[in-house]
Amino acid sequence: MLKVLGSNSRGNCYLLSTSKETLIIECGIKYKDILEGLDYDLSKVVGCLVTHEHKDHSKSAKELIENGTNVYASMGTLKNMFSDENYNYWHRVKKILSNKLFEVGKFKILPFNVHHDAEEPLGFLINHEEIGNLLFLTDTYYCDYNFKNLNHILVECNYSKEYIEDETLSLRNRIVNSHFELSNVIEFLKANDLSKVKNIMLLHLSSSNADESHFKEEVEKNIGLPIEIAKKGKEIDLNI
Repeated sequence: MLKVLGSNSRGNCYLLSTSKETLIIECGIKYKDILEGLDYDLSKVVGCLVTHEHKDHSKSAKELIENGTNVYASMGTLKNMFSDENYNYWHRVKKILSNKLFEVGKFKILPFNVHHDAEEPLGFLINHEEIGNLLFLTDTYYCDYNFKNLNHILVECNYSKEYIEDETLSLRNRIVNSHFELSNVIEFLKANDLSKVKNIMLLHLSSSNADESHFKEEVEKNIGLPIEIAKKGKEIDLNI
């Protein structure tokens, strides 16, 4: 089961749950809201993956650690999230390396580099025997890789060129060089093996530079598969 707790510039957080374990992906919302999403039960939580240090993805990292949850991120991300090397719970901060497989509970995770205005941002290819292969890709303007045997795709679709023209030049340049645009998302999906894909969810839509109904229609028209839009409270079945 995938449960969306937040998926926008105000905060991103997703719960990836199997029958016995829950993996948190991103913690960019208030800790109390993560607890509420977990029904105040941390017993199944095996860890939290963080793609990069921006607060809408990492806001509650310290509180998770203080309450016994290991946080996994690149060294660049960790150094920016936790500048104090003497932080009391440093042993619960886990450095991960791009293209090096690691395990959290029974989740097998392969991190890979993405392109964003952060230090060492990552995407994740996640495998679990109950859900198969899940791709998590957000906050990047491009992906260097193609993937096979995917069962679920969670991919950012932040903005469209036709909606961004009203932004200031500096903000427009920042968005263009750090986030996935609609036509690029479509080309990325078309370049990958979708033959086994059960779910595709668009993440992190901009509140001002996106239109969810238009985005859903355009992606479905181009790839021929149904599309979900990530919204707070949205749940989808990932069991294969």
